[in-house]
Amino acid sequence: MEALRRAAKSVMFKNQLRFKSSAKRNDRPIIGIMAQEATHPKPNRTSHIYANHVKFVESGGARVVPIKINQTAEEYERLFNSINGVYFPGGRVSRTSSAYTRSAKIFYELAIEANKKGDYFPVWGTCLGLHILCFLTSGEDLLTVTDTKDVLMPLTFTDGAKDSPMFRGFPDEVIKDLASEPLSQHAHKWSLALSTYNSNEKLKKFYKVLNTNTDGKVKFVSTMEAYDYPIYAIQWHPEKNAFEWTKPAVAHCPSAVKTSFLMAEFFVGEARKNFHRFETEKEELKALIYNYSTVYTAPVYGFEQTYFFC
Repeated sequence: MEALRRAAKSVMFKNQLRFKSSAKRNDRPIIGIMAQEATHPKPNRTSHIYANHVKFVESGGARVVPIKINQTAEEYERLFNSINGVYFPGGRVSRTSSAYTRSAKIFYELAIEANKKGDYFPVWGTCLGLHILCFLTSGEDLLTVTDTKDVLMPLTFTDGAKDSPMFRGFPDEVIKDLASEPLSQHAHKWSLALSTYNSNEKLKKFYKVLNTNTDGKVKFVSTMEAYDYPIYAIQWHPEKNAFEWTKPAVAHCPSAVKTSFLMAEFFVGEARKNFHRFETEKEELKALIYNYSTVYTAPVYGFEQTYFFC
């Protein structure tokens, strides 16, 4: 009897997926967010994900699965085939030698391979995520020190940026505000100098620059997207506008908050084009971020809430 019940539940799960997604759109997308080594590790708290990244993805209409570091390649490949996109968040670990980077490399290579075969799989990198994508694409550490720690800046749009997939759906007034007002929060010591991008054939061939900024001395890349793959990278932090209140250099005005949701909606929209799924409902439910609780960490980490993992 129990076997029949499980079989019926499995059929209901598959039918639920089928009926709630059109032939060309997945309306139940799940995005994996990469964890990283904890800044202040404790027993049972050796890695973490800042909750603003989870809220950002959820605000776009997706669910989240944490991608824990130091798993096997086989475990990562199984997870890759169960999720609809991967998100590399900002952080404070090494962009070249951390467990985060080693894990991200596996998902990056799986995404490239899948997209080459026509399996549409989006990748997103924020701040450190952009740095890691630069490293994985070029095979080199090419960043430059800039004076960009906790500052707000307007974005300089390149020619054709408004027609890019990322910004195509933005209202004109939001584009205007982003270009004229200091709405993009920068919280990084390292940047991809535009001169470095222009002189590196691998990066220049792979990515199109959409936004730039300058610290007064160095002009650097703020937003870029791959020419041939759904891979997107931003140096700034739209995920903070709606969810972070500890630091003063975060914009909370209506245009800044709209930007958060527009960016999230865009990336989740990309994930809706992918049709990977977990084999069973039990496996899916076990993997979701809902199995973990946030911890209030603003006084120590500078972020309101954090998810911790063993």
